[in-house]
Amino acid sequence: MELIVDRVSKQYHNKIAVDRISLRLHKGVYGLLGANGAGKTTLMRIICGILKPTGGTVSFDRMDVSTEEYRSGLGYLPQDFGYYPEFKGTDFLFYMAALKGLSKSQAKRKVPELLKLVSLEEDGKRKIKTYSGGMKQRLGIAQALLNDPRLLVLDEPTAGLDPKERVRFRNLIETLGKSSIVLLSTHIVSDIEHIADTVLMMKNGQMIYQGEWKNEKENLEDFYLCLEEGK
Repeated sequence: MELIVDRVSKQYHNKIAVDRISLRLHKGVYGLLGANGAGKTTLMRIICGILKPTGGTVSFDRMDVSTEEYRSGLGYLPQDFGYYPEFKGTDFLFYMAALKGLSKSQAKRKVPELLKLVSLEEDGKRKIKTYSGGMKQRLGIAQALLNDPRLLVLDEPTAGLDPKERVRFRNLIETLGKSSIVLLSTHIVSDIEHIADTVLMMKNGQMIYQGEWKNEKENLEDFYLCLEEGK
């Protein structure tokens, strides 16, 4: 299992949002840190095939990002995922399951399973417009997992979650990282410090750090801020 990002760039007019980034990711959890405008979301959208890079290639187990085979093994939670407020939680997941190509029998098995996983089993019949921000985020996590993705891309997934929900989410991500590649972007450094096998840091469209974080003598947030400030 391998995701290869090979010299990927993305340029908008005079701004380079992603600057010749190369990565080789294998099974595990990868935490992506960077200030607003660093290029994190642009890179994640390229990896998900939503944006076409100006240069470079992305492939997963030799499948190009543009192919249906690649997308069939992908789960994605964007920073602001779209939903229909009049839909009930259960109906939304069945709708997303159909879009992802799951059969009716697969959907009937996965939807209740995922609602339970994200602690929404008692709220599935409620309309999404009545959900709190944290509940909507948990529903978004559930839809990203519908197709049992081998590559899971999560952009600010803990936004809106209370401390108890964040701990539950960390445990879930740790479990998923044992059988898939999880790329997680968040401003909450402690989440990455707790669950990421490998830490990635971006600044001005470039990858400025990539490595395992096992330094018990140094705080990850302090280390990140030093790099960000160029110290």
